Amino acid sequence: MTARLVVGNGGQEPRELSVEPWADVHWIPPKQSSVVVTHSPRDSWPGTLRGDEPFQVDHRADSVTVWANGHCFHISDQDGNEILAVDYDCPDRAPACGSRDGGWL
Repeated sequence: MTARLVVGNGGQEPRELSVEPWADVHWIPPKQSSVVVTHSPRDSWPGTLRGDEPFQVDHRADSVTVWANGHCFHISDQDGNEILAVDYDCPDRAPACGSRDGGWL
């Protein structure tokens, strides 16, 4: 199962985008958007109070924190071009999402 969340920056300055629980920090340029993508091997999302919540978003004046409740995540632009190239073994780059050996966490 895959979920996508578009996070836009309509301001004049770069906006910080933190993705938890990985503590990864990225910047969204002014007048642009990033897409946070997460994956789950099940019909629900681990780490949520309810099984139908793939994301939680906390917004502040100069930053946004996205809690991606899947087993991995990656970030792309609106056209699907990957921004985050860290190897989290997500399905778009590997056969499975999770541990380095290809199994699900």
